Amino acid sequence: MMMRRLVARAVLSAILLSGTAMSVQAAGTLKVSVDSNLNTLDPAKMKGGQEYVAAYLIFNGLTIISHDMTVKPDLAERWERSDDLKTWTFYLRKGVKFHNGRELEAEDVVATIARIQDKATGSTARVNFEIVESMKALDPLTVQFQLKSPYAGFAELFGERQARIVPRDAVDTLASKPVGTGPFEFVSFAPGDRIVLKRNPAYFEPGLPKLDEVIVRILPESAAQVAALTTGELDLVWNLPLEAIDKVKADPKLKVDSVPTSTWDGVIMNNAVKPFDDPRVRKAVAMALDKQAITQIALFGNGTPTHSPIPPSHPYYNKDLKIAKGDPAGAKKLLAEAGYPNGFEVTLHTPAGRATRERLGLAVRELLKPAGITVNVQRVPFDVFLKDIEGKAGFYIDGFFSRPTIDTSVYPWYHSRGSWNTALWSYSNPKMDTLLDGARQAKSEDEAKSLYTQIQALAVEDSPGVIPYVINHINGMSAKVHGFHSHPMMFLDLRNVSVD
Repeated sequence: MMMRRLVARAVLSAILLSGTAMSVQAAGTLKVSVDSNLNTLDPAKMKGGQEYVAAYLIFNGLTIISHDMTVKPDLAERWERSDDLKTWTFYLRKGVKFHNGRELEAEDVVATIARIQDKATGSTARVNFEIVESMKALDPLTVQFQLKSPYAGFAELFGERQARIVPRDAVDTLASKPVGTGPFEFVSFAPGDRIVLKRNPAYFEPGLPKLDEVIVRILPESAAQVAALTTGELDLVWNLPLEAIDKVKADPKLKVDSVPTSTWDGVIMNNAVKPFDDPRVRKAVAMALDKQAITQIALFGNGTPTHSPIPPSHPYYNKDLKIAKGDPAGAKKLLAEAGYPNGFEVTLHTPAGRATRERLGLAVRELLKPAGITVNVQRVPFDVFLKDIEGKAGFYIDGFFSRPTIDTSVYPWYHSRGSWNTALWSYSNPKMDTLLDGARQAKSEDEAKSLYTQIQALAVEDSPGVIPYVINHINGMSAKVHGFHSHPMMFLDLRNVSVD
């Protein structure tokens, strides 16, 4: 009788333990929030950080930018380059499958990049691949690119967010029903509410991902995000609102993870619109702004003042340039020379719901007052901002995420043909173009550093706009989340993540 009881007890314990293990495994669902809706799930057409979150989970590039910001193999297991840096050959992993079951082929890579190059696609990554003269599939697993000029950082371009490789026979449905090779497969998308993804059982990295499911909730209000994290409705808040950091840190059930980045917010001045068509006016605005003060006001100190998208942590950063402290008297003098002795009045548009950029706008308003510039801040809903303000208004606040190379961080914004420059501030300076073109072809680190040092100096002297700081990327999460590390590119890397 005693033996029966012992056996029964042992069996019951085993069942309970088994049930617990099964519930933990079944609970391998990570609920994460982003702060605005996604306008597209087509990686080539993506423009916002929330969309990039989906891109990283669903798709892969030929290469990947690792957490230490070095380029590593992804869909390409290796690559070779010619001595003149103009011929690049990538060798694809064998047996990689798209979520629809078809194997990845070199022709998919060719079709993906050709689509990005097509102006009709409207991809902001198009400027990155203008350097490609021709490309072809040498065989099903080998693709070769011929470049117009030497470019040492070419492999890194494939780690860019929009350069995700897509199936050539499924591009028409990417915007709403994406198919990739990534760690998670698309299940459903309810605009304004959530995206549901499931584990890709055929993912090429053995044992990954660990999660069974990812639910991306769309929660525009920071208070709602933090409340949901506190109650357990969320496991992770991507890009934690800065004003919530202390509250999350104070909760023993939660934790915060942070990493420096080259993500930046900017004061955008449309150089084709008066009064910003006058470089003296633009320089006056830049001169009046105290970047240290702005960093404290907008970021609560969670960032670093800078001159350009090149962060102070980078070896090419120009340390000889002084960070602007704010000189309203000097700004007034420049404005008088430009024909505005009494200053001027202007509307500054800020995207509503982007707290950091809203605070930046208010800081700009207050700091420009002593220079005689009256700024009327107008908050605009984010979807309206993207449609009617970005690239059209004369004066507004915008923001951009880290890029995989220094070239892709700078060229698109400062070159006269740069995709973001032509879409934002319409800046044109032949000397800047020469420096940027030269930097792309630099044959040594010393040559590249010299050119980028000059580029930063020119960006300060002839300001197309103002980049006051680079931002730390911060994520808040439950203590039950394991294996997560914030990425300096602000990617949401969940391959090694698990949830208790």
